[in-house]
Amino acid sequence: MATKKTKTQSNSSGRRSTSTKKTSGKSAVGAKNVKTKASATRTAAVKTTRVAKKSTASKKASSSTATRRTKVDANELIHGIKPYREKRKERYMNRQQQVHFEKILRSWRRELVDDLERTVSSMQNELLTLPDPNDRASQETDRTLELRTRDRERKLIHKIDESLALISSSDYGYCENCGIDIGVRRLEARPTATQCIDCKNLNELREKQGY
Repeated sequence: MATKKTKTQSNSSGRRSTSTKKTSGKSAVGAKNVKTKASATRTAAVKTTRVAKKSTASKKASSSTATRRTKVDANELIHGIKPYREKRKERYMNRQQQVHFEKILRSWRRELVDDLERTVSSMQNELLTLPDPNDRASQETDRTLELRTRDRERKLIHKIDESLALISSSDYGYCENCGIDIGVRRLEARPTATQCIDCKNLNELREKQGY
């Protein structure tokens, strides 16, 4: 009897230890699963944060690029007209180029006429006489400089009209001395140019030497 009791107690203790091992094993596996889920959650959160940062940085870069392009485009305008982009093997001074330079010349002429009208209206609104002699002298000096500037602009308007007439006769864009192409870029820099760069430099050199 004592032997049976001992065996029973040993069997029950073995079962308890086995169940305890199984329970501890399950708890360890559960803890591992929880840790794995937590690490996966952290990894997903880190990835989401990185993606959000990248998207924000890309948006900022695209907006800054667009702002730079806008500023560059605004600086490249020629009297409000975009520069002409020549195509490969394009015929010089074709109809598209003539229309382009006609727009530039007319826009430039409009700006000069508006400046002249503003000058005339401002002079009419100013007082004709001032009590202080120094103020009168300063006013006369300013008027003289303004009138000289406007006189140069009147002559420039006359040159613009001549250039528009050359476009109408299909003679615009060619050097009046040697007859070669003046060039689109030179004409955009100076739309009233009538000489190529070589003839212009030669004439300036002759003027300096007194010929």
